[in-house]
Amino acid sequence: QVQLVESGGGLVQPGGSLRLSCVASGSIFSINDMGWYRQAPGKQRELVATITTGGSTNYADSVKGRFTISRDNRKNTVYLQMNSLKPEDTAVYYCNARTKSTVVPGWRLSWGQGTQVTVSS
Repeated sequence: QVQLVESGGGLVQPGGSLRLSCVASGSIFSINDMGWYRQAPGKQRELVATITTGGSTNYADSVKGRFTISRDNRKNTVYLQMNSLKPEDTAVYYCNARTKSTVVPGWRLSWGQGTQVTVSS
């Protein structure tokens, strides 16, 4: 059983910055790719950024050049540094990871509970 917990969300003015963190805990055998997703009110959840175990990254076009995803494998943590924030970045941000538990065989997709990011003046 693997749990993901996000933190770092809040209210920020346009042009400001926030850093989100997501920590995995529980009966972790292995963690593969990790990522960040977001969902705005009335809209479908969308991919923001992903990062592989080796550190290769992918970004949605809407955040490329402004957001940076990173991870610390020893801490089982993935981060999302968000700079030059825009009102359209307002959403609940969720972290995601492909995990393998020590007690349940096979790979699973794990999700955090989400953290609210609001960009407003």
